[in-house]
Amino acid sequence: MTIPSGEHFLPARRALADDVYDAVLGLLMDQVIEPGSRASIDGIARQLNVSPTPVREALARLESEGLVVKKALKGYTAAPLLDSEGLRQLFEMRRLLEPYATRNAAGELDAETLQQLEDLCEAMHRSGQAAQTGEDRFKDYKDFANQDAEFHRLIAEHSGNALLADAIGRLRSHMHQYRIYFKHGVVDETAGEHEAVLKALRSGDPASAEKAMLDHIAKSYARISASLDGAE
Repeated sequence: MTIPSGEHFLPARRALADDVYDAVLGLLMDQVIEPGSRASIDGIARQLNVSPTPVREALARLESEGLVVKKALKGYTAAPLLDSEGLRQLFEMRRLLEPYATRNAAGELDAETLQQLEDLCEAMHRSGQAAQTGEDRFKDYKDFANQDAEFHRLIAEHSGNALLADAIGRLRSHMHQYRIYFKHGVVDETAGEHEAVLKALRSGDPASAEKAMLDHIAKSYARISASLDGAE
């Protein structure tokens, strides 16, 4: 593993675990640490000029998010990218869980949460457009990815079922899908579909909210699977 030096990879405040986490996540998402390859704690620490402790903490956090895998006596490796079958299974789980959670959340969202969702929709339009002018690196599209994840997290959090919300949160770990999105320039549709979900949630109609989320997930799967096929 050879990690190029430079501002993109170095945490801004090296003593903070969150900054080291962001730096290691960037290395994974940009495939500087290639899928399936070893993520050496000592090697990453040397390249980032930090102690091994925050790197170890970052990798443990990334393991819980499914982006690295820890094996006994072998340490951490970067998780493999989803293939077509893995993508199908991921979206099958999303179709089962998220429309139901959205149905439950309808009528349970207060004005503050609805405003947060609206703000996220607007922010996604801006960050999606900005990302199209970038260099296809994680720093260019991570705002959009984080906003998308937060939109879904907020809805799941108000489903009235903490275990359901946790399960949905874990499905968001496959962040590599966003790279395919931006490589093929298909982001505006996502923000628009979020607005349709928000409109249904504002109406307080559970059936409409469920349908809007199901439609969004079905269209997302169609887009990203087509993009994946085009990348192969």
